[in-house]
Amino acid sequence: MAGKGARIEKIIEVLREVEVLVNQGHTVAEACRKAEVTEHTYYRWRKAYGGVKLDHAKRLKGLEKENGRLKKLVADLSLDNAILRETNSGNF
Repeated sequence: MAGKGARIEKIIEVLREVEVLVNQGHTVAEACRKAEVTEHTYYRWRKAYGGVKLDHAKRLKGLEKENGRLKKLVADLSLDNAILRETNSGNF
């Protein structure tokens, strides 16, 4: 199983695999071992992506990436604005 930064498709695949194994009577610990993920990772992924379909998960990931880019842009513009205000206040 991929470590940090696993692809969304793989995460959903693992969630479904564990769910199937649990429904077949395995414990969550056994199912996670067979899926080669830790229980902590499984529960974290289930909290974030449980019940999400693949197309929705991809869209969510894209929106999160765009949101991060926009936050960085706002921070840069805010810094530029503060610098301009500081520069302008010294001209009087």
